[in-house]
Amino acid sequence: MHALPAPMEQWLAHLRGNRRYSEHTLAGYRQDLRHLIQCHANTALEQYTESHIRQAIARLHGQGLKPRSLARALAAWRGFYQWWAPAAGMDSNPAAGVRAPKAPRGLPKALSVEQTQVLLDRPGLPAPKTPIECRDQAMFEVLYSSGLRLAELVSLDWRYTRQESYESQSWVQLQEHEAIVKGKGGKTRNVPLGTKAIAAVNHWLDVRAGLLGPGAGIDACSALFLGARGNRISPRVVQLQLNKLATLAGLPVHVHPHSLRHSFASHMLQSAQDLRAVQELLGHANISTTQIYTRLDFQHLAQAYDKAHPRAGRKR
Repeated sequence: MHALPAPMEQWLAHLRGNRRYSEHTLAGYRQDLRHLIQCHANTALEQYTESHIRQAIARLHGQGLKPRSLARALAAWRGFYQWWAPAAGMDSNPAAGVRAPKAPRGLPKALSVEQTQVLLDRPGLPAPKTPIECRDQAMFEVLYSSGLRLAELVSLDWRYTRQESYESQSWVQLQEHEAIVKGKGGKTRNVPLGTKAIAAVNHWLDVRAGLLGPGAGIDACSALFLGARGNRISPRVVQLQLNKLATLAGLPVHVHPHSLRHSFASHMLQSAQDLRAVQELLGHANISTTQIYTRLDFQHLAQAYDKAHPRAGRKR
């Protein structure tokens, strides 16, 4: 894979080292930046204008990219030029005024309360015993307890650490029943940890040393959740292990880590009906992002109405 122009590589390195973006996000941004320079191969980066950006978006749209992919590409281009344009002596950010087509907002795929309980209580399955099983149980309890994003989960440390050039960005505080999480946009928030999540994390911490390899670096030593090779766990492993457990538990749906975040949000709204509180817990900058979960709650109410109301007139 060919390297990008030096300023773009420097920006990605900045996001990785200073902003601690996930490798998944960085890989997406790298592809988006490559799309941009392929559209205008003979144009120097400092010569890009809004017209170049619009042409690139039109070309990608013509190639079949969906609105969400176009929006991410624009976010990458806008972020790069916001960081680099002043140093390059450019008058403005050429991507600042360009907007992607709006994407239709689908409903998140949340589990029901009963499905979530089956997943986490594991009826019919042996209790977690091995380090891997204990780790997985703790991860999934934390995901559902706190509504974390996948990247936020894997970024957690088992305690706050500041050593040499390393400083924790996200960590758990079990005595206080909470986690401190650095989320999107570098914003830090406190999220609660429920009793079952704390019990599962404590059980995992009792056996965590079984996965920590000799000579582990500061990142691995600090990480709450470890992979089989003793390093901080990767998002992909979390995805695979969760779907594996869902299959063993007999759930008839594919379960992604974000499903537990959606489930946390919709179940909280069904019980508490407090949109602002759920917005704060999820770390949404805009409440309109949180409002999509009210549609899930309405679906739940509509189904109950159809079953219970004598004049609903819905045949099933």
